Amino acid sequence: MHALWVWAHPHASSLNGRLREIGTTALTEAGWSVDELDLYREGFDPLLVEVGGADVRRDQERLRAADLLVMQFPLWWYSTPAILKGWIDRVFESGFAFDVPDPETGKPLKYGTGGLAGKRALTVVTAGDRSATLGPRGISGDIEDVLWPLLHGTFWYTGMDPLRPHLVTEANDVSPETMARLEADLTGRLENVMSEQRIGYRHMCDEHYDHTIKLHDSVAPGEVGLSAHREG
Repeated sequence: MHALWVWAHPHASSLNGRLREIGTTALTEAGWSVDELDLYREGFDPLLVEVGGADVRRDQERLRAADLLVMQFPLWWYSTPAILKGWIDRVFESGFAFDVPDPETGKPLKYGTGGLAGKRALTVVTAGDRSATLGPRGISGDIEDVLWPLLHGTFWYTGMDPLRPHLVTEANDVSPETMARLEADLTGRLENVMSEQRIGYRHMCDEHYDHTIKLHDSVAPGEVGLSAHREG
C-alpha cells in the first residue's frame, strides 16, 4: 500500500512535526511506502492564477499513486492553512479530481464517485482548544461539521472515502505523558486505517436526492442540516 502524507505546518520542530514523524514511521513499519509532501519546505505556490503547471502535474501524479491520502494541519480559524487550501485549489483540477464523466451516462461523477474514487482520506488535525468545544455540543461545533467542506465537499465529492478526523486538542500544552498517549493513539489509528468504517455520507443517487439535488422527503424525514446527509 502507498500513502501520500501532505503536511501543512510552518515549523518542523512543532507538535505537528512530531506527529508527522510518528505517523509516517508507523505506516512504514506496517509495510507501507510513504510519500511526504511538505508544502512549506517544498515552497508550494498556493495561488491559483492559471490552471495546470509542472508542480500541479507532479502532485497529481503523487496523488494518483496513493491508496491513502493523509492531510495534516493545524486548525486555523476553523479551516485549513492557506497553503493547504491553495494546494487543493490547484491540484484538484477539473478533469482530474472532479468533472470526470460517467462512461455510461456522460454525466459528471460526484459524491461517492469521481476522479479519486478508491482512495481513503484521513485528516490529522491539531487545535489549541479543549476537546469538548469541538464535540457534538461544543461551542465551536463538532469537528466533522467544522470540516464539512473538506470531508464532504472535497474528499467525498471527488469519490474518496473520508474517515473521521484524527483530532488532537489542547495542542499548546502537551506534557511528556500526553505526548506518549498521542503517539500511541496515532500509531494505533494508522494500523487499521484501511479497515475502519468511512463517514457514512449518502451517495448522490436517485434513491436519496431529487432532480434539484435535495433529499427526498422520505429520506431522513423531518431532519435538516448536515446530519441529514449521513446514512443512519
